[in-house]
Amino acid sequence: MIWSVLLSVARGFVMGAADIVPGVSGGTIALIFGIYERLIESVRAGSSALGNLATLDFAGFKRWMGRVDWLFIVPLGTGILLAVVALASVLQHLLEEQAVLMAALFMGLVAGSIVVAWAMLKSRDTKHIWIAIGIGLITFIALGLRGGTSEDTVGQILDPQLWAFFLAGAIAICAMILPGISGSFILVLLGMYGPLLNAVTTRDFLALGVFIVGTIIGLALFSQVLYQALRLHHDTVIAALVGLMAGSLRILWPWPQGVGSTAIGAPNSDVLLAVLIAAAAFAVVIVVARFAQRLEASDQDTPTLA
Repeated sequence: MIWSVLLSVARGFVMGAADIVPGVSGGTIALIFGIYERLIESVRAGSSALGNLATLDFAGFKRWMGRVDWLFIVPLGTGILLAVVALASVLQHLLEEQAVLMAALFMGLVAGSIVVAWAMLKSRDTKHIWIAIGIGLITFIALGLRGGTSEDTVGQILDPQLWAFFLAGAIAICAMILPGISGSFILVLLGMYGPLLNAVTTRDFLALGVFIVGTIIGLALFSQVLYQALRLHHDTVIAALVGLMAGSLRILWPWPQGVGSTAIGAPNSDVLLAVLIAAAAFAVVIVVARFAQRLEASDQDTPTLA
């Protein structure tokens, strides 16, 4: 019991660290650890409970709350929050000072995640190959429409309305559970990363409250859609996620500016070290994924999509 809780906290910590980095998603880490579908199941149960509560169906609320894997989801959320608090400034510093090497590290992690996700397919036929290629190309091209991943290159909304905070929360939270792209980068693309940080520093509780409501509603709706999609069209969804992660590698290409740019340049600095770091990260993902699969398989209490 204690080991399982501590393991979930550790998984959440790594997921939270990933969500801080533009181009990396906590959903990617959940795939590596073999807990992605388990996570979606618990989130979906929680959102169903909230839906019943909103309609004053207290019996349904109690029933769905009982289906939430609390011993999994609470430690996981705790780990995510701990990572955001403890690592935000450290990772941002490293991304600026060691841009190439950090991008190589995360590129290796995501590349390994693509292999892990592809192995989840029950049928690797031509259809799923083309889905992965198509989504990958669309994502790659779409990311190239923006020159960078910061407010300096993308711009931001000045004095946004409350509805903008709501919409940003609803969209960004979806990205956080989708492998391939981080919620922080989505906020940058929406021009809401700066305003949200400003709301935090100025303690604008109204704006923050609206943002949180947006995340709750967005997560509740999206988790239902994603759950049904995984249950009914598992391989198609996984193939699409593979394409999404592959296309997002554009942000993580180390040269010329690491994750700070979506430009693709020729290797020109720290080439050997960057390649070694990426290869090591790739290998770690494969090893961790295999270990996680064995661990999850031995856990008889793990819920499944049904």
